[in-house]
Amino acid sequence: MSNSLFVPSKRKRDWKLVGGVAAGILVIGALGSGCHATTTGGSTTGASGNAKTGGKSKTVPHFVGMGLQAAQDAAQKQGFYSLTSHDSLGRDRHQILDRDWKVCSQNVKAGATVSTDKRLDFGAVKVDETCPAKDRSAPAAAGKTMPEFKGKAVNTARHALPSSTSITVKDASGKSRYVLLESNWQVCSQKPPAGTKLSGQPVQFSAVKFGESCP
Repeated sequence: MSNSLFVPSKRKRDWKLVGGVAAGILVIGALGSGCHATTTGGSTTGASGNAKTGGKSKTVPHFVGMGLQAAQDAAQKQGFYSLTSHDSLGRDRHQILDRDWKVCSQNVKAGATVSTDKRLDFGAVKVDETCPAKDRSAPAAAGKTMPEFKGKAVNTARHALPSSTSITVKDASGKSRYVLLESNWQVCSQKPPAGTKLSGQPVQFSAVKFGESCP
């Protein structure tokens, strides 16, 4: 029987060594790849994570009256990529399908010349809704006393109260409907009333849908 069957091949040992060295080079290369700078939306971020301003001065277009999606597209054509939007009716609804919303206001006046790094904020309502004369803000966080929430969206009233507050909401119409999407319901009455000292007590709201009259 030949002894060569029990002796490891020298050629095989050499290939294992070469493979190990190559793997080490790939690992080192992968670690080093994190040092390249990346450019996004007019600002450059390097390996240190510090953003470098690269915006140019541009004239802000008139966006009011446009569909939200069209306004965003027009802003990006001008080089504005830092864009946000909010519910002009103060109901804190999210603009999920931008084509279903229209622009009522813009935080930077049309015709102003600003850096393209400037964030543009569009106030919007749904296409079939009427823009308010002035943007309505959601209620501020409650302090030591109960705020007045009548006419406000139930969801914004909930957000204004401490997160530990026990809240119940009932249909004020007497139809015993479930209040599921709270941004579609407005507060008709509240307990405790506005001005009451808040000390962790439960809060009750009665509400109807927007477009309906409180009893």
